[in-house]
Amino acid sequence: MATAIRTLVVVIFTWVLAFLTRPQAGWQALSTRTWLFLALSGVATGLSWLCYFHALEVGPASRVAPVDKLSVVLVILMGALVLGEKLTLAKSVGGLLIVAGSAVIALE
Repeated sequence: MATAIRTLVVVIFTWVLAFLTRPQAGWQALSTRTWLFLALSGVATGLSWLCYFHALEVGPASRVAPVDKLSVVLVILMGALVLGEKLTLAKSVGGLLIVAGSAVIALE
């Protein structure tokens, strides 16, 4: 129920922002590929929230949250592999530090 309430607040807030800041082109500017990625992103976000809240129910937050932050590392990798973003030294070191920090906490 908490996830549904949180999601409803996010949906209302997002629609208000979309209508206040929408570009002139509107919906027509979105390609089929963009719609697909937005839909897949929405599904992934919903599943991520459900997994995160379940993990908080069964495990300590001090261990769950660092594992959740590993998603940043996945975004860095997917940005480079799928979107062709440049993998810089700063991104690489930052991602490795997130992995190292999560490992240190998990092994505590």
